[in-house]
Amino acid sequence: MAVSLTPVAFERVQRFVAQTPGALGLRFGVTRTGCSGWGHVTDLARDEREGDSVFDQQGVRIYVDAQSLPLVDGTVIDFGKHGLSETFTFKNPNAAAECGCGESFTTDESHR
Repeated sequence: MAVSLTPVAFERVQRFVAQTPGALGLRFGVTRTGCSGWGHVTDLARDEREGDSVFDQQGVRIYVDAQSLPLVDGTVIDFGKHGLSETFTFKNPNAAAECGCGESFTTDESHR
């Protein structure tokens, strides 16, 4: 089981964590949303919660809650420009399909 960052995303998260007092790393998971069912969520982790899996990539920690882990296991998080905005993007091997706008995804029935 693992979640990882591309070099560009690693640099961005490392900078966010260094600039934010009390930040431990990146919190990554999913929430029910959008037309397809699941949406990726990211935030700075300020605490380690019971059941979290913690992935360490060269000193940058990624915290994933137990409910999200089966839906994001194997995900590679990237960061890039899209038009005028900059955002994280996700290469999630568990996503069976995405909605047309790219905001949410579905998985096969075994993950529901």
